[in-house]
Amino acid sequence: AAFLSSFILDSVCWEVIGVVKLWNEWCRTSSSTNVLPTDSFCLFYRLISDPTVLLCQCSCYVAEDQQFQWLEKVFGSMQKKGLQVTILSTCPVADYKTQESTLTLVSPFLKALKTKEFQEQVCCPLLEQPNIVRDLPAA
Repeated sequence: AAFLSSFILDSVCWEVIGVVKLWNEWCRTSSSTNVLPTDSFCLFYRLISDPTVLLCQCSCYVAEDQQFQWLEKVFGSMQKKGLQVTILSTCPVADYKTQESTLTLVSPFLKALKTKEFQEQVCCPLLEQPNIVRDLPAA
């Protein structure tokens, strides 16, 4: 969320087109009205210069039992054919599994995963096994 706010949303013109308010045990508030920027929610933006580009910024934790329903709601109203989805996620360097010492890794670093349908060139090296993606990005 911080990366999107600092580098993506400030770089070009986006407009807010929707908000999803979440509540689970990790949320900071239980109020369902008057959503504040400090509350737990997901904002949806549309690129003004290209309305086919949408961005969802999740500033909250989506619990495991909410992930499937959340994804169905987000993607349920979108056309699936020709849809390209890019997911940005972070994890602590201590969780990264590598043969070399994590102390010698240049941080931050970027790794990618892709499906077999994605035929384009990826912008960075692929994530090595046995590393895994979990939580909402995995869903």
